Amino acid sequence: MLNSLKQQLKRILQRLQRKRAAEKLKQQANHISAEQLQHDLQQLGVQQGDTLFLHSSLKSLGYVVGGPATVIKVLQQLVGEQGNILLPAYYLPGGTIEATCQLTDYQFDPRIHGTHMGRLPETFLKLPGVKRSLHPTHSVAVWGAQADYLTNGHHQAPSVFGEGSPWQRFTALPQAKVLGLGISMGPVTFYHLLEDQLGETFPLNVWHQEYRLPCIDQDNHIWQVPVKSYKPELTQQRIDHPSREDLREFFRQSLQQAGLLQQAQVGDSQSWLLPASGFLTHLQWLAERGITVYTPEAELAQKVANSP
Repeated sequence: MLNSLKQQLKRILQRLQRKRAAEKLKQQANHISAEQLQHDLQQLGVQQGDTLFLHSSLKSLGYVVGGPATVIKVLQQLVGEQGNILLPAYYLPGGTIEATCQLTDYQFDPRIHGTHMGRLPETFLKLPGVKRSLHPTHSVAVWGAQADYLTNGHHQAPSVFGEGSPWQRFTALPQAKVLGLGISMGPVTFYHLLEDQLGETFPLNVWHQEYRLPCIDQDNHIWQVPVKSYKPELTQQRIDHPSREDLREFFRQSLQQAGLLQQAQVGDSQSWLLPASGFLTHLQWLAERGITVYTPEAELAQKVANSP
């Protein structure tokens, strides 16, 4: 009873904070129209028939008139009926993968559990035609021609990013692209696909422990889904840590020099677009040279200095 009341109060406070933040943004930031978003995204390289895996920061774009629904509608119009849009819809009630895995009373139910990924994914999940994969920590929401194919069976995959997961299926599709809207090269889940694909041949062991977490499907069947947590010490040196601007800039330059990275300003923020298959191939090429999203600063500097 007490925990339920605390959760309700927390949600109320979060809504109030978001409302204040939205009002402040409306007053201080440039107003970005749907027409400007469409123009900017086309300049970036978004096309009809694309399958986009979107990672985003809505507030970085400026004050988008119409909010997250405008961003989603523009993307839907640009990729068209034959395209697809994927968004992370992760739900981590423990705050981290490890803490969530250690919860004793957690059972993921997509009918009642939302997402901790922000306003854009929250809005996306509520739209008609959007499908959601069944996974206790890393569910993915998809709209488009292949939404069923991309989301079905995630709970039966051997791992979060393994065979039959949305990431594995997404990468194999034609015109599959990873879109970073208003974010740096840091908070990009796609990096972790390589860890699953390479397994023991990945340059370092990133896993801490494997758990089994319960999920309940639409037929009330309970599935025990494998989830691996990451070694906690690696978070301090990973590419998404605030201190690792050196690693983010290295990956940006490396992908740009390879002719893969497209960049343009969308709204008020720099954004980027990468072909998924080329992105994965380049990550593997770097891993073969000992460079990953975990490479420490001194080691990265040495490898760059010694590279031909």
